Amino acid sequence: MATEERLDLSLDQVVVAEPGPGNSYLINNNTYISEEDVYSGYRCARLGLLLPFFSEYTWPEGVRAFLYLAGLLYCFLGVAIIADIFMGAIEKITSKTRKVYLTSEKEDEPEVIEVRIWSDAVANLTLMALGSSAPEILLSIIEVIGNNFESGELGPGTIVGSAAFNLFIISAVCVMSIPNGETRRIRDIKVFGVTAVFSVVAYLWLLIILVAVSADEVEVWEALVTVLMFPALVLLAWLAEKNFCGVPNKTDTSKQIELGNFQPGEKEALMPCEDCLVCIGLRPRRALPADKFLRQQQYFKDGRLDRDGLVAFIKEVKNYPGLTDEDAAVLAASKLVESQSHSRMWYRVGAVRSMTGGRKTQPQLSYKLKETIESLMTARDSVYSAMNEHPEAPTVGEVPKVTPSKNAIIDFHSGSCAVMENIGKFEVAICRSGRTDNEVSVRVETIDGTATEEQDYVAINEVITFKPGETEKFVEVEIINDNQWEPDEEFFLKISLLLDREKRDGVQLGRISIMEITILNDDEPGMVMFQKRGFLVKESVGNAVIPVVRKNGADGEISVKWRTVDKSAISGHDYQGGEGTLVFKHTEITQNIEIPIIDDMAPEKDEHFEVELFDPEGGAKLGQINRTAVTITNDDDFNNVLSNMMMMTNANLHSLQVHHETYIGQIKDALNVNGGDLENASGMDYFMHFLTFGWKIIFALVPPPSILGGWLCFFVSLAVIGVLTAIIGDLAAIFGCLVGLRDSVTAITFVALGTSLPDTFASKTAAVQEKYADNAVGNVTGSNSVNVFLGLGAPWFIAAVYHLCVGTKFVVKAGNLGFSVGLFSGLCVTALTFLMARRTLGMFGKAELGGPPIPKYISFVFLVILWLIYVVCVSFQAYEYF
Repeated sequence: MATEERLDLSLDQVVVAEPGPGNSYLINNNTYISEEDVYSGYRCARLGLLLPFFSEYTWPEGVRAFLYLAGLLYCFLGVAIIADIFMGAIEKITSKTRKVYLTSEKEDEPEVIEVRIWSDAVANLTLMALGSSAPEILLSIIEVIGNNFESGELGPGTIVGSAAFNLFIISAVCVMSIPNGETRRIRDIKVFGVTAVFSVVAYLWLLIILVAVSADEVEVWEALVTVLMFPALVLLAWLAEKNFCGVPNKTDTSKQIELGNFQPGEKEALMPCEDCLVCIGLRPRRALPADKFLRQQQYFKDGRLDRDGLVAFIKEVKNYPGLTDEDAAVLAASKLVESQSHSRMWYRVGAVRSMTGGRKTQPQLSYKLKETIESLMTARDSVYSAMNEHPEAPTVGEVPKVTPSKNAIIDFHSGSCAVMENIGKFEVAICRSGRTDNEVSVRVETIDGTATEEQDYVAINEVITFKPGETEKFVEVEIINDNQWEPDEEFFLKISLLLDREKRDGVQLGRISIMEITILNDDEPGMVMFQKRGFLVKESVGNAVIPVVRKNGADGEISVKWRTVDKSAISGHDYQGGEGTLVFKHTEITQNIEIPIIDDMAPEKDEHFEVELFDPEGGAKLGQINRTAVTITNDDDFNNVLSNMMMMTNANLHSLQVHHETYIGQIKDALNVNGGDLENASGMDYFMHFLTFGWKIIFALVPPPSILGGWLCFFVSLAVIGVLTAIIGDLAAIFGCLVGLRDSVTAITFVALGTSLPDTFASKTAAVQEKYADNAVGNVTGSNSVNVFLGLGAPWFIAAVYHLCVGTKFVVKAGNLGFSVGLFSGLCVTALTFLMARRTLGMFGKAELGGPPIPKYISFVFLVILWLIYVVCVSFQAYEYF
């Protein structure tokens, strides 16, 4: 007999309800469902802390699973974007500097440098680690609080799963991303050692808590010790960075001077002796003086914009026609960014913006600038073209193409050089790159040009052998001095592979396998002439230096007279004119005329005068350029141009900053694809910009980092990340429930991958662009440690204190979490041992990243297999297969 229930439908009406199918009721032949069932009685409806926002009772489960997965992926993009802003605040906080005053050449003007207040180790392990790990840490904290201070599976699983992905997959990607033949080593190995040890100890400590000390329970003191390991890690890493303990570094980088590239026009530094002109590819007969090397500087010291560096850089850039001042400013900004040191955070922000079509952190050159840069790469082809066009030289064909491979690459250090006829013997460098662990041989021989063997030089035909590990060899070239005048002549050195097929294996020629050697004649007095037809000097230059050169001979002592000729510049008013005599000693080929320039400190138009050579003696003759014009440019105009260039360069640098200073800047960036740089925006930039447009507009309302030193932006961004993380936790839990995945499996797969993907792209970029591996994989162990200490220690401490207050126990079942932690600990030790083995073994290139192709592929596969072992085993254990 059916039971009946009486439901009050109104105050004056009572009806009889009969049970219907399922949880429904029949009232007057109509089916009704209770409000509780509609909003929370269907599958997976009670798992979320915030979701679902409305009833999904009538939705098919397949549609719900798809929508929750799409929402999960979209929220991952949102977290990545707000983390971008969060890291901008961190960059603002950690970029604070203090001024240090040093002595300088000017007595009344000390040199001032700015030093960061934050230590690199402390910044990386505190704010920057929090920036990259905030979603995982907050997910764990929110899950515990949302579960009434009871432990869940999603948060701890994400912590351990992210650690596995970071160590195994990111390391594998970084190993593979290095170009063949190149390597990257961890520079600060002491800090890496501290973080690596703590990353292992952290998970072993978790295992001890869950299994040994108080099985299936976390006590207050255990959670407190876990949290206190975080400041201990930071302290020890800082001590290691400062080298307060242990053996001093073999190379003290704080006292090291990094030599810059040779600057254009500084020929003196390239001349090891007085009687020869030597290109970079030649080995000098005696060492270069140290003071000449120290004069070589980079354009922008320590990545800072300074007037002298900008002047030198722009002068070099403007040698290439067609480039505007704006182009030069973009290139200057590009050079500045390239010369600056960058943190892992900088690369992570850049990776996120590349993923979402935002403003890039690296300079983007226009098509014309890229074309110009590519044209520079073809400059080396001139030697080959000259040989192919020379009537007496054999045709050598096109420039050989060097493709990345497993071979050793042999070529000359430089494509051409010039020497005096009386130099006698000198050495030419032959370089080896690519593979270095095998023995290879090549043939070096001379080829006649206008210079012929046995008359102008001694012929060479010999085999050069590189032993394993050798990267440089030298071949001796002898020039014959015949004491007869001849025009400048040239011949060629050629590298070729041996005919024996076995000896050709494992070796290939590089792009510079032909070298042109020019013999400068010194048997005749020669001709004297100016180097150029005109010179441009500033009014405040002091002395105008006018080079006079001696060509087609340097034999004996000669002299030539010179005099100034007034034009629009007047001697005695604009410059100190006059006349004089230049004397060239035997073998001297360059002398300078110095003319004082008068600086009257008054704005005026450009003026010029001329200098004339006449009456040569000692058998010399005048060359074609026997008169030159010297233009005196007004300093005020020059300063205006330079100031304008500095403003444009600073504007370009400002546009590349990680953070914005104003709301307007943030909103403008959010509204425009690629930060407004439409010329360089790709189709993917447009797609991702419009896909994430909603997130960008919402997050543009976060206070900019310029307010309160970045701290307001820091805390607001952290709060927004917390809200998004709570939603991600709900989405992941409900999605896993709908498709039949347990929270522990969802955590180590979908959630771990989603939160770690930006770090993967950031590490890959850092691996390729940095000289060292610290920003690529060196910070992974520190981040994994921080995840445990803050991501598990903090929420467990909060929950343990709560349960202590209410007189209950904080239960954390070892189960799958204990198995996951134990397995990862073993695999972690294996991976770290493998990376250290790569650092010490020659077959891997003695570096953590890169190296020869085959060992590199083996390393990649090995690390990926470690991750697959972890994921598969933990998943099988979650479903109780073992």
